Amino acid sequence: MHPNPVFRQTPADTNLAFARQRGFGLLMVNGPEGPLAAHVPFLLDATGGMAEIHLARSNPIARAGLPLPALLAVSGPDAYVSPDWYGPHDEVPDQVPTWNYVAVHLRGTLSPLPPEALRPHVDALSAEHEGRIAGKRPWTSAKMSDEAMARMLRMILPFRLTVAAVDGTWKLNQNKAPELRDRAAAALDGGDAGAAAIAALMRGLPGA
Repeated sequence: MHPNPVFRQTPADTNLAFARQRGFGLLMVNGPEGPLAAHVPFLLDATGGMAEIHLARSNPIARAGLPLPALLAVSGPDAYVSPDWYGPHDEVPDQVPTWNYVAVHLRGTLSPLPPEALRPHVDALSAEHEGRIAGKRPWTSAKMSDEAMARMLRMILPFRLTVAAVDGTWKLNQNKAPELRDRAAAALDGGDAGAAAIAALMRGLPGA
């Protein structure tokens, strides 16, 4: 998380809503020989107190001697910001390049779940994301044969992150005057989807 408190004013419920909607993050624990990381989809419950995930049986995190302290880092849009976008150098001197981004960290304890938790977890996970796709009937595991589903489930294991702390960084040029932030946002509109998303968030700041 960025140390400047101006970028860390977003309420916890907004950070949790962002993480829940994103539903994908980087799970990290300390292993016996150093840090371990895995990119994982997850389901965050309504209170933000628990995230359920699954890992391949062969994933080093699954064999790291859980329960362990863990971090789930959830990244949003990001974009490079050129100092030239704030205005002419003689009007806005001594600016430097920066990077705007959104990130939420969920910290807590990662623990294994019993085997019987796996099937409900994967069904709930697919239902969540299938439900976001417009124009088609959601896929369900009922479309698979019992044999194929059992074979796939044998390859993964269920886990729970009990969330103890939520931290968010929404670095959106809050440390700049509104008119400078507007100029940078206008330039970002011409970039890729991530840059455009950052521009929209910059314009949505209080006082923007």
